[in-house]
Amino acid sequence: MSLSIINLNKEYPNGVKALNQVNWNIGIGMFGLLGPNGAGKSSLMRTIATLQRPDSGELCFEGIDILKEARALRKVLGYLPQSFGVYPKVSGRKLLDYFATLKGIDSKKERQKVIDWALEMTNLTHAQNKHVHTYSGGMRQRFGIAQLLLNNPKLIIVDEPTAGLDPAERKHFLHVLREISLEKTIILSTHIVDDVAGLCTEVAVMNKGELLLKSPTHLAINALEGKIWSRTLSPEEWEGIRHDLSPLSYSYTMNNQIKFRIHASEQPDASYSLEDPTLDDVYFIALRSN
Repeated sequence: MSLSIINLNKEYPNGVKALNQVNWNIGIGMFGLLGPNGAGKSSLMRTIATLQRPDSGELCFEGIDILKEARALRKVLGYLPQSFGVYPKVSGRKLLDYFATLKGIDSKKERQKVIDWALEMTNLTHAQNKHVHTYSGGMRQRFGIAQLLLNNPKLIIVDEPTAGLDPAERKHFLHVLREISLEKTIILSTHIVDDVAGLCTEVAVMNKGELLLKSPTHLAINALEGKIWSRTLSPEEWEGIRHDLSPLSYSYTMNNQIKFRIHASEQPDASYSLEDPTLDDVYFIALRSN
């Protein structure tokens, strides 16, 4: 089972490239697509989900030519957009029953069975009779996963799913995604590096419509071993030299000092300490290349 993306291009009317020669082959598992806002992530996700057409390129999934056989792809697709609306004053169970009917599950007994399973998978059984519009942000996102599971999809796309969630809701939501990723292809599109770091087997970084990096997550991090250095300065010292540096990131310490990280093949001088690389470092280095 694999999704093949070949030379995908999309240009907006103003001439800005939304997708520029995008190539990516994705198999079973959880795959993270990272990039800042406006990087082209949503454009790529919408194109894969058959919601917009590219100007050129090829898209295939399990022998389905997505650009020519959109309906065939939709039968095996689960899509959770960045934001979605729900009907007011309708319970979770009734709304899932409605969605299951739309997805072609005609048997009431079969619908009840798949709804019970989807509610259990997303830990919403206890809230199935509550109106969906009263759900918290995290519960509503899990409901989004429940509705896309109804047709037992082989390809799942989730676009910025944890934006606006509190830490507990975010953790719970990501746990649900991990549970359903064992036999499916899942693409998690986000600008939150931590969502990808502990969840995705492969990572890609995108900006300005281009894929800048594609790699197994652990290999991308391991490639930076011995190349990430840090130094701590007072705010005054930092202001004096910050414009001469190319820091990957920086943060304040408990005593109001500034600790910054740089990428260098060798130790710049004795004032720098070697650090373990992180996916944040991978992300910022990839963006810098663009």
